[in-house]
Amino acid sequence: MKLSSIISDGMVIQRDKMITISGESTSLQQIHLIFGEKQYETTADQEGNWIVKLDPMEAGGPYQMTIEGDDKLVINDILVGDVWVLAGQSNMEIPINRTLDLLEADVESIHNPQIRHFKVPQEYSFHDEKEYLANGQWKSAISDDKMHFSAAGYFFAEKMYEKYGVPIGLIETAVGGTPIEAWISEETLREFGGYEEELEKCKDDIYIEETIMEDENRNEEWYGKLNAADAGIQNRWFEDSVNTEGWSDFDVPNSWEGTELERVKGAVWFRTEFDLPESMVEGVDQGAKLKLGTIVDADDTYVNGTLVGNTGYRYPPRRYSIPEGVLRPGKNSIAVRVITTQSTGEFIKDMPYKLLVDGEELDLQGKWKYKIGVQTEALQPQVFFRNMASGLFKGMIAPLRNYTINGVLWYQGESNAANPSGYSKLFHALVSDWRKYWNLGEFPFIFTQLANFRTDDEKPEESTWADFREEQRKSLENPHTAMASAIDLGEYNDLHPQDKKTLGQRYALCAMKLAHDEDIVYSGPLFKKMERKGNEIHVSFDHVGSGLTAHDGDLKWFRISGEDGQFVPAEAVIKGKNSVVVSGKDVHRPQHVRYAWADNPEGANLYNLEGLPASPFTTE
Repeated sequence: MKLSSIISDGMVIQRDKMITISGESTSLQQIHLIFGEKQYETTADQEGNWIVKLDPMEAGGPYQMTIEGDDKLVINDILVGDVWVLAGQSNMEIPINRTLDLLEADVESIHNPQIRHFKVPQEYSFHDEKEYLANGQWKSAISDDKMHFSAAGYFFAEKMYEKYGVPIGLIETAVGGTPIEAWISEETLREFGGYEEELEKCKDDIYIEETIMEDENRNEEWYGKLNAADAGIQNRWFEDSVNTEGWSDFDVPNSWEGTELERVKGAVWFRTEFDLPESMVEGVDQGAKLKLGTIVDADDTYVNGTLVGNTGYRYPPRRYSIPEGVLRPGKNSIAVRVITTQSTGEFIKDMPYKLLVDGEELDLQGKWKYKIGVQTEALQPQVFFRNMASGLFKGMIAPLRNYTINGVLWYQGESNAANPSGYSKLFHALVSDWRKYWNLGEFPFIFTQLANFRTDDEKPEESTWADFREEQRKSLENPHTAMASAIDLGEYNDLHPQDKKTLGQRYALCAMKLAHDEDIVYSGPLFKKMERKGNEIHVSFDHVGSGLTAHDGDLKWFRISGEDGQFVPAEAVIKGKNSVVVSGKDVHRPQHVRYAWADNPEGANLYNLEGLPASPFTTE
């Protein structure tokens, strides 16, 4: 007897809808299934495949399911409630334990066994669409398990459970760094056009195996040479007492740009010393934590010669627990080996660099000492086949299509933002694709409009992220969709903003409207139309709720263009319940208006009175 791993202990199945349970057994095997107070029977086909359709049930549980064929399987602790798919890339994937700088107090109180989470194994396929998942377990939002839930998904579920008291099942099928094309079926991409070469190339298993082997060998050789030639390893610069006379100064946090390190690829060692205050000494036994912001690209971090943590790439926050007995009264040392593979090294600014002991903090910012351990050539980037067309659809979406769901939450786009043209068409293709494959009608599809973020080459007049958000706004033309804007939730220096609680609550508002038909304000203001009146442009909005408002003073981030097509800062004033009047000092024949048109329009402040932010837009 073979079942997909998602049909397992602790699962949540969708209430009020017919449920499909499928599996494999021996040819023509009689299958007997008991669930709740009902019994079901079917016969496997010649290949051993069988399907049982369960009658709709009201929310409740826990229940037990027994399946008998050539084996007997018992599935325990089954809840009936609402099931949501969490899909996209890293911002959907970010777990609760990556949000603790902001949400630690909220996380401490989480204990909800009625909220369950299943993480789909991250596997691609370029041949057949997978029928079954081989790995994965349902986890409850309790104890340490909660720390690995999708943060955005959990806070969505928490709000929904608070509102309806119904068990929530979250199926996370997200992979960091992936473009939308990876999540669309091959059939649809071929109809779309332009992906044929990539689709065919990835069907060559030998090509994939050789490419992966080449990447692995190149990485192994690069790191092998790096470690063998690193003077810091040879001379043990990580140890407690190292003479740093002759080392150079570096202000932490800071970028290597503009310094002698700017072009360095390899390993650079940084050291600092600090005195542990008497007030912190007693608290050391209760646990100490080192926060080192985020670092480009990788690091090995030592305290008093003891390795306390390492991270292999640039995005995760460096939050390292210091083992008992490592810190001591008086003088202590920190050594950080920073490895740069392709990017310019950096200790990212405006992040915490501190030691925490029993509620007390010691600031670690300031002058550190550094010395180059080894300088080498850049490590060539590897090929990520998980990013290739249709691979994740076949590997991570297709195996879910018999699992009845209530809807989808989608957070994706950073990997497409550099080339935004046509994204709304791809998104339409994806939504149609998934609805066809699940065959559950036009189920709710709720997506995130990308958060504010400073890219490396920010030029407000040429913002690809602004263009991309406009493509997302256009995506609302898809029926039964909603957009949760994150334009005020971002962090200019972090691609992965931590405020997933507010985002989850905005998802929940959209779900209350789409899935439960609640009469609520679920969206921030959306551009509706414009009207030119003399030297002014009057902009009207939908989803204004009780009315428009400006947070923190006058409206910001409005720009206006004249006949020359150049956008300049504008004055903007709210008029009535649903309009903004925009004008420019020297613009006498205004043509168009833009709002929050930048990668990082921090401080954009048009909201409805319900507290939801207006989406960025252009009237062009």
